[in-house]
Order: sequence, then structure tokens, then C-alpha cells
Amino acid sequence: MTELLGFISYIIQLYIYVIVAGVILSWLIAFGLINGHNPFVRSLYQALYAATEPLLGPIRRILPDLGAIDISPIVLIFGCIFIQDVVIPNLAKAFA
Repeated sequence: MTELLGFISYIIQLYIYVIVAGVILSWLIAFGLINGHNPFVRSLYQALYAATEPLLGPIRRILPDLGAIDISPIVLIFGCIFIQDVVIPNLAKAFA
């Protein structure tokens, strides 16, 4: 069971990297450093958006409107870290 929990922790860490990549790519497109009309960039952005939006969307609906500042990725990353550092070790102790 601990191997499965370790694998889940690894998947959560990879998802954190996907969140960060999506945020950085959206900034690069917003500031005009990368052409958003490029087919490769557009497909990469759509893939990252499709991977992160199912969890970021509900968080955005709950958080208050802060104008141009979107803190939902930060909230999601903190939630993922909480699961990694608190939930998974306690589950490992419970099943040990």
C-alpha cells in the first residue's frame, strides 16, 4: 500500500509541475513573448489548460474576484502540497 501512496505522491508532484508550466505559458502569451497563434504553442496551451482547468475552475468560482490577479493556481498548489505532506503520510501510517 505504501508503494501506491508513493506513486500517488509522485503523480501529485508531476501535476504541480503541469500547473506551474501552464501559469508560465499563459504569462508568456499574455505579455507577447510567445506567439499564441503558433500551432505548437496553441496546442501546448490547450493541453495544459485541459489538464488544469477541471480543478482550477471550481477554485476560481469560490475565490473572490481580485481583478487581473488569479490566485487559484497558488491555492491548488497549496492543496496538492497539503495532500502530499499531510494526507498521504497519515494514510501510510494508518495502513502500516
